[in-house]
Order: sequence, then structure tokens, then C-alpha cells
Amino acid sequence: MISKVGQIMLYVNNQDEAVNFWTEKIGFSIISEEDNGQGMRWIEVAPTGAETSIILHNKEFVAKMSPGLNLGTPSLMFFTENLDELHSDLSHKNIKVGDIVNMPSGRVFNFADHEENYFAVMEK
Repeated sequence: MISKVGQIMLYVNNQDEAVNFWTEKIGFSIISEEDNGQGMRWIEVAPTGAETSIILHNKEFVAKMSPGLNLGTPSLMFFTENLDELHSDLSHKNIKVGDIVNMPSGRVFNFADHEENYFAVMEK
């Protein structure tokens, strides 16, 4: 039986820029980095203490290795305890952020990475 979500694969065009975005701007930490020396490199990032991590894969390399694989960006919802502070912090880091919206399940906003992939954050 499945007990939790372990890793989410995020296919990006530029892994170094993606690592910088997730660590320097969003505040995640690098959990591990692997490189098989033959072009297959992946970087695992996550918030401190999180059970689920994001694996940053090279989109072009994965497309060559696995033709037909869906390389689209997953729709991710992150949680925060202080939505207003996070919204302000990301805005001051020149990250594209949407307005805070009241949803039936809570307040939420979205933000974009350097490749225009959008993610959402909800106050919990």
C-alpha cells in the first residue's frame, strides 16, 4: 500500500537556474545531487523537514531517453503558515506572484519560476 508521496519529478530546461530558484529564492535545501557522468543529472530539493521532495531533471535529456513521456509541469500546491509574509517575500525577490485569492479551502496565490512554470501556495 502507498503510504506517502516521496518525490515529484520536475523537468526543467536549465537545471542550474532551477536549483538557484528553488534554493536561493524559495528557500528549499539541496537534499542530494547525482550525476552518472553520461548526461543524466538530477538534483533533489525540498523545504527543511519535508517528507516529499522535488527532483529537478534535465527536460531535453529525459525526452531523448524516454520519448513520449509527459514532461509537462505538475500542478503543485504548497502550504505555508504565513501567506502574507511569503507573498511579500517572493514579490521582493522579483518573483512573479499572483494576487492573494480567497478560496473555499483557504487563501491562496500562485507564483512562477524562471521558466514560467506556475505553482500555488495555500495558507494552512
